Amino acid sequence: MNFKINGKEYPVVIDKKSTTKNLYIRVKEDLKIYVTCHLLTTDKAIQKILIENQKSIAQMISKQIKRKEEQTSFYFLGKRYDIVYMDQITFQLGAEKVFMSHDFPLDKWFKKQALSLFQEHLDDCYHHFTREIPYPSLRIRKMKTRWGVCNIKDKVITLNLELIHKDIKYLDYVIYHELSHLIYPNHSKDFWKLVEENDKGSKQIRKELNQ
Repeated sequence: MNFKINGKEYPVVIDKKSTTKNLYIRVKEDLKIYVTCHLLTTDKAIQKILIENQKSIAQMISKQIKRKEEQTSFYFLGKRYDIVYMDQITFQLGAEKVFMSHDFPLDKWFKKQALSLFQEHLDDCYHHFTREIPYPSLRIRKMKTRWGVCNIKDKVITLNLELIHKDIKYLDYVIYHELSHLIYPNHSKDFWKLVEENDKGSKQIRKELNQ
């Protein structure tokens, strides 16, 4: 059995067991859809459940694809680098490839790059900001739902570490966005006008970032 998602067919591996009461769906690294169900469950019933859970299955497939890509490549400042694994302990960033050992602490490397780069761009954006505002402190951490946060009371801007993977224009936009909150602690029309005033083309950048 195959199951089509977004125009592409994926093999479905069905494992029927007399001891299984419920139906379970998983997607593994080979991008096959594994279904475990009761021995008497018909293929028609399985097909119906797959259709009902199409969105969740698509998310599982995307997650596996992303996980596979992370093992063979990564993005740094919007550019993709293919990973070439070396036996010796090393890390060398080339034009299109990165040479590194299997145990190289890549997350720590990204954090180190972000600490200096994000601070540098915060300084630059602050000095070019069109309004007089207090200089904020910088924090960096991974966030699931937000690219940046501004604590108006403590004057602290927190930036999502994931921005290190994106083009630098997105980093600057998020910084200007959060700096603007030090004037307008909301998303009013005046707020968006201030963001645009400091970062021309911010509407398009925001649209791309949200996608």
